[in-house]
Parts: sequence; structure tokens; C-alpha cells
Amino acid sequence: MVAQDPAIASVRRFNRFYTKQIGLLTDHLHSSRLSLTEVRVLYELAHRDQWTASELGQELGLDRGYLSRILRRFQSEGLIERQQSKSDGRQTILTLTEKGRTEFEPLNAAASTEINNLLERLSAPDRHQLVRAMHTIENLLSPPDPAREPIILRSHRPGDMGWIVHRHGELYWQEYGWDERFEALVAEIVAEFVKNYDPKREKCWVAERNGEIVGSIFLVRKDDDTAKLRMLYLEPSARGLGLGRRLVEECVRYAKQVGYKKMTLWTQANLTAARAIYQKTGFRLMSQQKNRSFGKDLVAETWERDL
Repeated sequence: MVAQDPAIASVRRFNRFYTKQIGLLTDHLHSSRLSLTEVRVLYELAHRDQWTASELGQELGLDRGYLSRILRRFQSEGLIERQQSKSDGRQTILTLTEKGRTEFEPLNAAASTEINNLLERLSAPDRHQLVRAMHTIENLLSPPDPAREPIILRSHRPGDMGWIVHRHGELYWQEYGWDERFEALVAEIVAEFVKNYDPKREKCWVAERNGEIVGSIFLVRKDDDTAKLRMLYLEPSARGLGLGRRLVEECVRYAKQVGYKKMTLWTQANLTAARAIYQKTGFRLMSQQKNRSFGKDLVAETWERDL
């Protein structure tokens, strides 16, 4: 027997496990007369007003002949109707009929009930971990189009600080070779923030896309008139989207709102992408100082701007 790559074996084992968990080994889905593929076709038609057969085939990755047979049967049973496209006479638009929706709704409800029964066995943290893992699988095998995936900014919550420390330590080691002393510094900063947090004049923003954290930034009080911007962070997958500038501008807006007159920040000269953002958002370089930090020879910088 030929030895199999452990990664291939792991993926195949997961596929066998998951198809059994959600009942895909039966001939018909949710005890209906329809196959998984047929239910999936109904699902897509139910969740979008207009499909062409070619668009539907591309979305589902189905052979044109196989899909055509399904659509002919659905039309003969009165589940779908076809109309000529007004914008392109060569195309036919597919839509579900009322009978089609009546057939689909119990199947959709049954699918939701089955997944709910699966999730009810898990605690809330385990459900969250499961969903995050599924997002990870989906994004790795089919990377999202950044232009179509909204990024939301929210306030921090339990669990975020540990993530921020971990990702700072790991990424700055990978990209700049900074040792664990940088991770220790980040841990000290977030611990101080949590212990002394003043919700009226301080804030942490966490950026999320599809339930995954992709960035963060802090605004903390230095004195009554001065706010300090700290720890701008972006995941590599979120770079180039304007998120860094958005986070910094949110800090500036908030600092003005709560009455600060000036903002300051501390960074290192080799963090060129961050420096460019600071400059574009009105910060001025005030001082530089050579130092030995995190196992590297660096140049520390202080930047400021008026509000």
C-alpha cells in the first residue's frame, strides 16, 4: 500500500466524519424525495431573485448537462419558471414558483433544525470555536474577496486581549525577528489598559471580518490634554484595504470628541507602513533615538499631532 501524505489523510478523515454528522450519506436529504444537489439548487434559487443557468452552474460547480436535467425536471413539476432576460435576449432567467417555495421551505427548516440539534450539544464557547474553525477552513480553501467582505469595528471584550498579545508576539517575530521581550511589553500594555481602563476617555477598537479578528488599536490617556495612540495592528490578510488608516482616524475622531487637545505615539523607524499612515493622518515626527530592543538594533520614534 502506498504511503499517504498525513495532511491528505487528515482531510479525508474529516470529510468522512462531517458527512456522517450532517447526514449526507443518505440518498435523499432531510427524508425528502430530493438529493443534496437538488436541494442545493432550490436553495440558491430561493436566496437570489434572478439566476441564469450558466451562473447557477458556475456557483455550484455543476456539469451543464447534469444541471440542465435537474432544471428540466423542476420546470415540468412546476417548481421553477423561465423568462427571457430583458438585458440579454440570449439568456434565460430562472426563478422559483410559489410551488417551488412551498417545496423548499420545509427542507430549509429541517436543515436549520438538524444543525441546531448539532450545536445544542456544545457549550457557547465551543460553538464559537466551531464556527471560527469553519470560517478558517472556508477562507483558506476559498479566500474571500476583500472588496465584498465588510470589516466592522467594535469595542473590546473578554478574550481579545490575549489574542492581541499572542498575535503581536507571533507576527513581529515572524516579520521582524523581535524576541519574546516585545510580547512581554505588549502584555504589560494591555494589562495596564484593562486595570486602569477609563471608558469615558479611553478605548480599544477591534476590527472583525467574517467573525475573525483582523486588526486592533488603542487610545489611552497620557494626561488631561494628551491622548496616546498605541499598538496599531493589522493581520496580513487585511493589509492594503485602508483599514490601518481607518483605525487611526477613528482614534483621532474619538480623541477630539472626548476633549483631548493633542495626540502622541511611540513607534520604531523600521515599521514603514505604520509610519506612512501616521504621516497621512496628520502626525509629525518629533524625535528619534537609537536603542537596542527586542534583540535588535532599532530607532525609536515619537510622533505627535494637534487636535
